[in-house]
Amino acid sequence: MRVSGAAMISVNEFEKKQLVFVFINAGEKLSFSNDNIVVKDKEGKIKHQSTCYRIFALFVVGNFTITSSVISRARKFCFPILLMTGSLKIIGAFGFQAEGNTLLRSVQYAYEGLDIAKRITENKIRNQRIMLGHQRPKSDALKEAISFLKQYESKIQATESINELMGIEGVAAKIYFAQHFNNCLWPGRKPRAKLDYVNVTLDIGYNLLFNYIESMLRLYGFDVYVGVLHQRFYMRKSLVCDLVEPFRPLIDGKVRKAISLGQCKEEDFECRNGTYYLHGEKNKDYILFLLEPILDNKRDIFLYIQSYYRAFVRESAIENYPFYEMS
Repeated sequence: MRVSGAAMISVNEFEKKQLVFVFINAGEKLSFSNDNIVVKDKEGKIKHQSTCYRIFALFVVGNFTITSSVISRARKFCFPILLMTGSLKIIGAFGFQAEGNTLLRSVQYAYEGLDIAKRITENKIRNQRIMLGHQRPKSDALKEAISFLKQYESKIQATESINELMGIEGVAAKIYFAQHFNNCLWPGRKPRAKLDYVNVTLDIGYNLLFNYIESMLRLYGFDVYVGVLHQRFYMRKSLVCDLVEPFRPLIDGKVRKAISLGQCKEEDFECRNGTYYLHGEKNKDYILFLLEPILDNKRDIFLYIQSYYRAFVRESAIENYPFYEMS
């Protein structure tokens, strides 16, 4: 892995942090004791315990009651609590910090350039091309797709508008996905439509990545609703949408591998009225394998966000912005 370019929290401190997922069943309770998060079963026995000093983000899956003491503890230790339904949909978030970085936000609100958006898009297409290059053996169709992605990557710097840039990204994505998921029946990428098990699995993985990167952006005090590639739109966290782009192929690669290994299969889902839902008992399994590429690359993701913050707040030249290149 390589992150070019290289504050709030040091790399050494970050590497000691953990993503904590807590699955709450009926009758179980979440509380804090002596600066530890504790989950007790309905008999009052401890089933999970983590020190707050090591938590980077806490994900709670299932129904539970949140109290002011829980939120204040999250603020004290500067980690977010993200509440998720049993189907892994985010329903709320609490405890983010550093929202008073007015210097950073003034730069965000004034920025009107296209260079950063171009760099992010080029980075994404480069990693899509690298991901396709991992396949063995290579069919003629796959070789052609890799060649096309290289051509589209080379066109990015000549674009003159966001719409033109997004058009290139969209065509490149269509070519990429058609070959990346050539190991299964692939209907095409349909975000959030839940029309097949592969797209639902991708959505779960992308949501985990999205929330992970949002947690880091909020540590620096970014207004996550103000992007540079995805434009402002009511209630859309456009900056998070921007900065997940170079890392999406990590999730893509894991889903393809999981399909090949039988970790991800249609039988794990229920189809109701044409909509696919992951069976509840499979939630832990899917979260575990989809978290792997995020955790394996957490240092690179951290350095990318840190470098992006430093370059952006200093209004640096574009070559000083990070570029995450997969190996």
